Amino acid sequence: MALQHPAERTNKGRSARFEKLAELASNFTSSAVFSLLCVLLVAGYVATHAAGLSTEWQHLAGDAMAAVSLLLLALLKNSERRAEHAIQRKLDAIAAALLEQQEGKEGQGRAREDLESAIGMEERL
Repeated sequence: MALQHPAERTNKGRSARFEKLAELASNFTSSAVFSLLCVLLVAGYVATHAAGLSTEWQHLAGDAMAAVSLLLLALLKNSERRAEHAIQRKLDAIAAALLEQQEGKEGQGRAREDLESAIGMEERL
């Protein structure tokens, strides 16, 4: 078990399969079909309580909703971390390009120093 950023785990094999699965799951959960399934799940939960079914059925409906919520939370966090990493890599590339552009100029201003210190800042935290 590696405690790395999800976007940094680019080993071939298992993590590549997980990345594909996470992408497919993300696409499915943003579809209208999944929204309909969630509405049906909530309707089933309400129906078990409204119909006065036994406690076992009410627990089953509640547990199903909790499981879907937990899976969606994990998927959302994974997607968020991947997007965050991609944005940071792009910002670092832009900052590096700006620094390269400034190297030819004579002035070594405060903005250049701030830019140099900001590149890779998230790695030091």
